Formats: sequence, C-alpha cells, structure tokens
Amino acid sequence: METTHIVVLVLYLAGLVATGLWFSRTKKVSTGDDFIFAGRQLPTIVMVGTLIATWVGSGTIIGGASFVYNYGPLAAIIFFGSGPVGMVVLYFLAQRIRVSGSYTVPQILELRFGISVRMLAAIITVLAYVGIVAYQFTGGGNIISIVTGLTPGQGAIIATAIITFLALGGGLKSVAWSDFFSAVIIVVGLIIAVPVVLGQTDGFTGWWENLPDTHQNFSGGLSALALLGYFLPTFLLIISDQNMYQRLGASRDPAAARRSMAGMFFASFLIYAPVTILATAAVTLMPDGNPDDAVLGLAGDGTLPVLLGALVLASALAFIITTGSSFLLSVGGNIVYDGFARFTDKPLSDRKRLLIHRITILVIAVLAYVLGTFFPTVLQLQMYSYTVYGVALVPALMAAFFWRRATTAGVLASMGLGVVVTIVWEQAANSDLNAVVVSLPVAVVTLLLVSLVTKPKTTALPEEQVEQNA
Repeated sequence: METTHIVVLVLYLAGLVATGLWFSRTKKVSTGDDFIFAGRQLPTIVMVGTLIATWVGSGTIIGGASFVYNYGPLAAIIFFGSGPVGMVVLYFLAQRIRVSGSYTVPQILELRFGISVRMLAAIITVLAYVGIVAYQFTGGGNIISIVTGLTPGQGAIIATAIITFLALGGGLKSVAWSDFFSAVIIVVGLIIAVPVVLGQTDGFTGWWENLPDTHQNFSGGLSALALLGYFLPTFLLIISDQNMYQRLGASRDPAAARRSMAGMFFASFLIYAPVTILATAAVTLMPDGNPDDAVLGLAGDGTLPVLLGALVLASALAFIITTGSSFLLSVGGNIVYDGFARFTDKPLSDRKRLLIHRITILVIAVLAYVLGTFFPTVLQLQMYSYTVYGVALVPALMAAFFWRRATTAGVLASMGLGVVVTIVWEQAANSDLNAVVVSLPVAVVTLLLVSLVTKPKTTALPEEQVEQNA
C-alpha cells in the first residue's frame, strides 16, 4: 500500500465529487433535457472526451488488458479493432442520430416499427445495461483494492457509491465534464508509462521476444471463430450503444455530432495502443499475475514511478466511474422515457421526470451491485452483457435505418430469438465460443425471413419520419 497512491486517488475522487456537486445545482440542471442531454450545448472537444471516456471503462482497462495478457498483442488488434470499426459506422450515422432528437434507442425503433418493438428493446436494454454497470462496479473495486489494501468487494461498495452519486447529481453535464478531464489525464499518463515500462523489457525487442509462442501470432492460440466471438460483441455494442446516441444527441448540431465521432476515432488509438503495449509487457514483468491486473498491476507494484503509477490508477478509476455513471444515467432514461413518459396520460413535468430518473438510478445501482457478485471476471460479464444487447438491437437498428422491407414481426422475432439463443448458449453449451457467433446469425436470418413473409406497416425510415413531423 503506497501512501502517494492513496493521496492521489482521494484527491481525484474528491474532484469528481466536487464536479457532481457543482452541476447538481438547480440552475445547472433544471429540465429533463439538461439532465440527459446537458442542454445540447456541449463543445465538440468535450464531446470527444465524454465519448471516449464513456467507451473506455473497465472493459478496456481491465477486460481488454486481460485479453492481451492471455492472447498477445497481435490478437489484441482484432479485439480492440472492433471499437474503431464501429466508430466509422457511427460517423456515418451521427447526423441522423442527432436529427432524430430521441431520448433512447428504443424510441428510434418505435418511429419505424411501433410500440411493441420499443417496449421489447427497452426491456433488453435495461437487462444488458445493468450487467455493464455491474462490471464497472467490479472494475472500480479492483483498482481501489490495489491502492488501499481493501478487498475487491469492499472497493466495489465504494465504487458503487461514487458512481451512483455522479449519475444522481448533474446528469450528463457533470458526467461529460468529468469524462473530459479524465480522458486528458489518462491519455497523458498511459503515453508516459509506455517508455518507462519498455525500459524494463529491453525495449520493443525484449517486449516481443520474451512472449510465449502463442502470443506471437494473430490468433493468440484461439480459433478464428473464437476470435470472432471476441470481436463481435464490442462491435455490436458500440454501433447500438445508447450512450453514444445520447451523447451525439447532446451535440450542438448534426455537423458537430459527426466531428465528435471523428475525434473519438482518432483519440481511441491513444488508449488502445498504450494498453496493448503495457499489458503485453506485463506478461514478462508479471508472469504469475492476475490477467485482470495486467495494466493496473504495473502501476500498483512499483514497476512505474510512484507518482506516475498513482496517476494511471486514479485516472483509470475515474474512467470506470464515469463510464458506470453514464450507463446508469442512460438506463434510467429507458425507465423514464420508454416507460413513465410514454404511457402517462399527462406529460410529465420536468420536476417529476428528474425525480423518477433519480429514483430509478438508485434501484438499478443496487441491482447491478448484486449482479456483479455472481460473475468471477470482468471479461466474462463484459462479453455476456455486450452480446445480449448487441445481438438484439443491432439488426433492428440497421433495418430501421437502411432496409425499408423490414417488418415489425421480423424485428420482434429477431430480437426475441437472439436473446434466447444467447442465454441458452451461455448457460447450457459446453463451448469456448462466445454466444455471439451463434446468436447473431440466428437473429439476422430470422429478421430477413420473417420480414419477407410478412407485410411492413410503413416504408418511412426514422429520419424521414422526423422530417415529416417537423
């Protein structure tokens, strides 16, 4: 336990809490749009910061590093490549997303396929996002444990409390600005850490030559289908991630939304590349280490200078905290807008929307904490949550935007069967393959076949309907 680590961590967390308190003031957050869209006034540079910080949480710092530690840097290109490829897709969708003005992804689906699809999509989103929040709690607990000597379980309780507080306070305004500052600091910390760690592996030559044979090829010892099973869940999540859609909706205009996605694409490599290099170095420097601690362990065991290690640990925790807050805020929006606001006879006042949103966040936080205790590793829970969400919503969203012949019946069948196959595969199949390799083809084929034998209710695409209603 290093005193400097604890001091820096406490100061960092205090700064996050202060940010939450500042933006929780009534004059900063007085409407539902302020809470979920930050008043649609975020500058582009802050948009880039919040997009990258929302995406880079424990799934990268812990889950991604664990993958690199187990399978090597070349296989990591495939694993991490899913994010940038998905960002390219979102770049071309960004203007449509901003114009739609939707609060949630299920709301976009209702424009094209009706209320039944919206309700099923909302239920699936809630279930998947609770899982994603759960592994942010777990990842945050791991970092607090490394720094303080507390158990990971005790650390998870602290992480849960701070993540929930930030989401409850200023909504997207507090989360976005926290994201921006965290993104700047962790990028700087990771980039500085790379040459320091390589100095202990005799540069890139030792970094590469000391790896096991399985770590020196693109497969990492995995089959092609197994690699695809790691690529697809992350790719599917990012192109359907409600957090991405809400942040693009918070941009000042459609052009700013597209610029923000371009900035996110380039900024992501400033995270992925250092994490890959550091986690690979950990194979040599910590051969008997815990894969989940591949990057964080270097900061916590003295490999990095004390102050730099403290900075990496604190900013990594901040990323996890802001990612968790983002998902809590987002899934709370499903309850408010896909549930209460959609079915109440009278429009909800801003005060009621804020109250319901905050109560929902508290309930979901408790459920996520409990769920996190049932999954032994971050990577396992990460793949499960990503798959359930991505398999169900991506085919439906792509059909909504690009395929006029898609029908409500086809989308409902695709979503339902995709989720069922995912759950059955994960629980019953004795296979190393992730469920997405099976469930995604099932969902896509079902959507195509059922749509072709049923009649579509409308041929208008979401953005066309928005223009017609304007």
